[in-house]
Amino acid sequence: MADQVELFYAPQTRATGVRVLLEELDAPYKLNVLNFKLGENRRSDYLAINPAGKVPALRCGNAVITEQVAIYLYLADLFPEKGLTPSLEDARRGPYLRWFVHMASCFEPALVDRALKREEPPQTMSPYGSFETVMENMRAQLAKGPYVLGDEMTAVDVLWAMGLRWGMAFGLVPEFDEFTAYTERYFSRPAPVKVLQEDQNMVKEQEDAAIHAGVA
Repeated sequence: MADQVELFYAPQTRATGVRVLLEELDAPYKLNVLNFKLGENRRSDYLAINPAGKVPALRCGNAVITEQVAIYLYLADLFPEKGLTPSLEDARRGPYLRWFVHMASCFEPALVDRALKREEPPQTMSPYGSFETVMENMRAQLAKGPYVLGDEMTAVDVLWAMGLRWGMAFGLVPEFDEFTAYTERYFSRPAPVKVLQEDQNMVKEQEDAAIHAGVA
């Protein structure tokens, strides 16, 4: 591949899952780490890449990709030989896309409403129906096999493992047996083990830098 993949990153954020995916893909990449405590995500040079000042953001050649679902899809398609994305001819391609979009359009909005203790909108207006429906849909899907699409892991598993683990850690997602077994299985893999450990070290380094700068 001619163009280098550059990931704009902060530890223990949504960008963590993207880095895990890059490790699962065994893809070469440059890590551009931002220290949020020092406001590096609000600098003009980064806002020119992502005006929202959020991570992850990905740069590959002249292409800049934001929004985590778009980045996951882009990377998995960029390295199809790694086998983490079903081809267009594969019957799993549609469900694969479905569960990516379900995370962004249903799971995350439902979690935000629950976290902020907001009343759910009427189901006729809600993008996700109801919190219970979202959770039960994923619970039923994971009951079918060890991974989201069955017996084989794909890129969508990185996204869902990260999301479910985070949600359960904060008491927002119910600890269904299907969820705990799935996340325990996924987080025993080398890629997440490596990245999560390095994230812990990175957080400590950034905290020390913030203290040294007098902004902690």
